[in-house]
Amino acid sequence: MQDYFPSGQRVPDRLQAARLIRERLRSDGVLPQGYLRIEIDQSWRRSLDHGVRWDDDARLNLHEFCNLDELRDANRLLLDAAAPELDFLAERCGRDGMILLADARATILSVEGDASHLAAMGIGDIRAGASWCESLRGTNALGTALVEGRPVAIDSGEHFLGRLSRFSCRSQPLRDPHGNTIGVLDLTREGELPLTLDGMSMLMSAAATHIETRLFDAYFPEHVVLRFHPRRTYLESSWSGVLAVAEDGRIVAASAHACELLGIARDTLIGRRCENASPARLPSFIAFAEQGGMLRIEGVDAAFHCKALRMPRATRVPALRAGTSTPAADARSDAGATALAALAGRQPRLLRALTMARQGLNNGLPVLVQGETGTGKEVVARALHDASVRAGKPFVAVNCASIPEGLIESELFGYRDGAFTGARKGGMTGRLMQAHGGTLFLDEIGDMPLQLQARLLRVLQERKVAPLGAGDEQAVDIAVICATHRDLQTMVHDKTFREDLYYRVHGVNVLLPALRERDDIDLIVAALLARLGAPQVGISAELADVFRQHRWPGNIRQLEMVLRTALAVRADHEHVLGLDHLCDGFIDGVCPPPNGSSGLIRRHEDELIRESLARHGGNVAAAAQTLGISRATLYRRLKRLQP
Repeated sequence: MQDYFPSGQRVPDRLQAARLIRERLRSDGVLPQGYLRIEIDQSWRRSLDHGVRWDDDARLNLHEFCNLDELRDANRLLLDAAAPELDFLAERCGRDGMILLADARATILSVEGDASHLAAMGIGDIRAGASWCESLRGTNALGTALVEGRPVAIDSGEHFLGRLSRFSCRSQPLRDPHGNTIGVLDLTREGELPLTLDGMSMLMSAAATHIETRLFDAYFPEHVVLRFHPRRTYLESSWSGVLAVAEDGRIVAASAHACELLGIARDTLIGRRCENASPARLPSFIAFAEQGGMLRIEGVDAAFHCKALRMPRATRVPALRAGTSTPAADARSDAGATALAALAGRQPRLLRALTMARQGLNNGLPVLVQGETGTGKEVVARALHDASVRAGKPFVAVNCASIPEGLIESELFGYRDGAFTGARKGGMTGRLMQAHGGTLFLDEIGDMPLQLQARLLRVLQERKVAPLGAGDEQAVDIAVICATHRDLQTMVHDKTFREDLYYRVHGVNVLLPALRERDDIDLIVAALLARLGAPQVGISAELADVFRQHRWPGNIRQLEMVLRTALAVRADHEHVLGLDHLCDGFIDGVCPPPNGSSGLIRRHEDELIRESLARHGGNVAAAAQTLGISRATLYRRLKRLQP
C-alpha cells in the first residue's frame, strides 16, 4: 500500500489520519486508501462522487426546508412511537448533546436538546425540516446510516465536512414491522465518544427496539401483538421477539429479534400459524394470548414463553362480502398498506386519498383513479389491490383504449363455442370472470364505447355476467378500480359517457398529481432507480435542479425512460448520474422562469383564464377545453385567483 503522509509511515490514530487526509484532499484532491475505517472510507468516496466538497461550509446552512406540518403528518406514527424514547435519551445525553429523529430520507423530524451553540458556530441546519442525506452533507451519522442500513459511529474528524469535525455521532436505523427502514435515531455530541460499547449507543439500541415495538400497536390495531422469548425473564426485555398475529393464529408481521430467535427469514415466517390457535378455536386463542403460555409456531420445534402486549380492538369493520379474504392475502395486504404510503411520498393529500380508497375497496366500493397520462394510474391500482383484503387473488387489467371496439365486448364478457364467426373453439373466459374473487382494473374507461357501458353498468349492479352466445348468467365477485385521464364529468355533459355508469364507478376518487406539480421528485427518482436495479446510484445536484424545472409532459413514465437511458450510457464505475448522461433535446423541456418575468407570466395566465370564463359564460368545462387544460387544473388555478 502506498504511503501518503510526509513521514512515510502509517498513521495509527484514525482521527489524526482523517485530518491529514483532509489536508491531502485540499492540496491535490487525492483520497488515500487504507487509513480510514472501511465504512467511513466508502462514505467519503460517495461524498466526492456526489460533488460534496470537504471545505464547503455553505452546505451546513442550505436552509432547504420542506413543509414541516406535512412532513410531520406523513410521519405521525413514527413521531408518536418515538416520543417517550426521545425524552428519555435527551435527559441522559447531557447539555452538550442532542437527540435527533429523522425520516427515511434523513430529513430531521425532531430535535431534543440545545442546538443554539451549533448556530453560533455557523451550523444552522440542525433543525426540524432540514435534510441530512449523505449526498447533500457528505459523511454524517444520519445520512450514512440510511445508506449503510445499519448503526453508524462517526467520531469528530471522520465527518466529511471539516466544520463538523468537532462532533461525534451515533445513529441507529429504525424499521417498521415489515422490515422497511422508516427513520433513524441520532445522538450528536461535541467531543469524542468511544467507538464501541459506549453507554449511549447501548441505550439508543434499546430505544430503537422500544420504538419498533410500539409501531406494532400502531400498524396492527386489529391483531394480537405478542412478545416471546425462550426464557420467561427476558419477556420484558428488548431482546424478546414481537409478532403480530391475526385472530386465527396466522403471523402477519415479525420483528428482527423474532426472526433471529426463530432462525427463520421474515418472508418465510409470514403466513405461518401459531399452533396454539386455529379458526375453530378463536376464543381459546384470545384467552391464551391474554394469559400467556408456551407459544408454538408451525414448522418450529421449540416452544417459547409469550405474553400479549395488546389485544385487538373490540370492533372491526368487515369486508362487504365474505370469502374475499384469505390468510395469505391478509398478510400481504398489511405490507401493501406500507407500499401505499411509499407511493404517496411527501403528499399528505394523496396519502389520505389512497388510505380512503383502500378502506372503500375493502368495503365493496368502486375506486376511480384520475390523472394525466403517465402519472402511474395502473401502479396505484395494483398497490390498492395488494393492500386490500383481496391481495393474492387475481388482478386483471383491461385497457379500454387499446382494444379495438369490435373486440372489447368479447374480451370483457367472454364467449361460448360458436358464438360468432371466428370464435375460438371451446370459447373464451372473459376478463370479468378471470377477475372473480379479485380485482378488475378498467384503465381508460373514458374510451369505452357507449353500448358497452350499458352492459358493464348491469354487471356492476347485479354482479352477474352472461358470456356472448350464452343464455345463462354466472355470478361474479369482483372489486372494481377504474382509471382515466379524461374529464368524465365533461363527457357526461357531452353525452359521451353514461351518467348512471359515472355515479356507479365514482365511489372513492383518487386524483394523481402531475409530476411537475410534485415537490418530492427526489423520492420518485430514488424509487425508480431501485426498481431499475440501481439503488446505489444517485443523481447530481445539477441534474436534480433540471428534473425539478422540467415540464414532464410524459410524467413518471417519461422520467423512468430518462433514468433507464442514463443508466444505460453511464460507465460501470459511475455512481452519480449527471447532465452528461442526458440525451440531446431533454434540456429543451426545462422551463426556468426568466429573472423578473414570473409575475408577468402569471398575470398573463390569470388574464387568459378570466377571458375564457367570460367568453363561455362561466362554464368551467368549456373554458378548460379552450385553454387546453383539464378541468381539475383550471379549478386549482381559480383558487389562486380568489382574494
